[in-house]
Amino acid sequence: MRKKIVAGNWKMNLNSAEATDLVRSIEAQMVNLNEVELLVFPSFIYLTELISNAEQLHVGAQNFYPADSGAFTGEVSISQLQAIGVQQVLVGHSERRNLFHEDNAYIKQKVDEAIKHGMTVFFCCGEALDVRLKGEEEDFILEQLKAALWHLTADQLKQIVIAYEPVWAIGTGQTATVEQAEAMHAFIRSSLSNQFGSDVSNALSILYGGSCNAANAAELFACPNVDGGLIGGASLNADTFLLIANAF
Repeated sequence: MRKKIVAGNWKMNLNSAEATDLVRSIEAQMVNLNEVELLVFPSFIYLTELISNAEQLHVGAQNFYPADSGAFTGEVSISQLQAIGVQQVLVGHSERRNLFHEDNAYIKQKVDEAIKHGMTVFFCCGEALDVRLKGEEEDFILEQLKAALWHLTADQLKQIVIAYEPVWAIGTGQTATVEQAEAMHAFIRSSLSNQFGSDVSNALSILYGGSCNAANAAELFACPNVDGGLIGGASLNADTFLLIANAF
């Protein structure tokens, strides 16, 4: 049975007090969750504090540099993250790809570094509006998957959670339907099955990262191939975040 996961990407939001209060509020409401893994990805500077305040909630890192150490001013390594208790990392988020120009080759380096250290990798993939309008979304997503994951072993793939982000439906005025979300999730799982076998693909969780919220979560999570969500702004409010987590 695939793991149900709801993950909150806080991005560059919240101050220290707000972040701590949010974790405590989420923790206080987690007693009613039914077999759902809940985690958040806060800013680096809050990781140590939030991990110390989280008993059930997992706390992961939004980013890292793919080297153990060295002259990389302003960067953070996997070993440094592990030393403070981080076990999950985001890789390939659309904002890292688009704003910080992380290409497929660099993202592969990050996947390999995280896998080497035993981290759980939340691997993001998704297509922009121009790709969708040309009907090339499947080829585009498959290329992202091939570049970053196809070289892994079936055993290593157990460390991967995939998050599909329809970049074309985030802040563009366009809306992804439930049918479009399920179709892409089904395509991703089929592609994994072709490469690694059905046992591997059927065990891997695929999350939806396209403006999932309390209003649409239940419909999305009812899709056969949608195993949860990577939540943005809606994860900054404990009540809303827990409503989404309880939508299964």
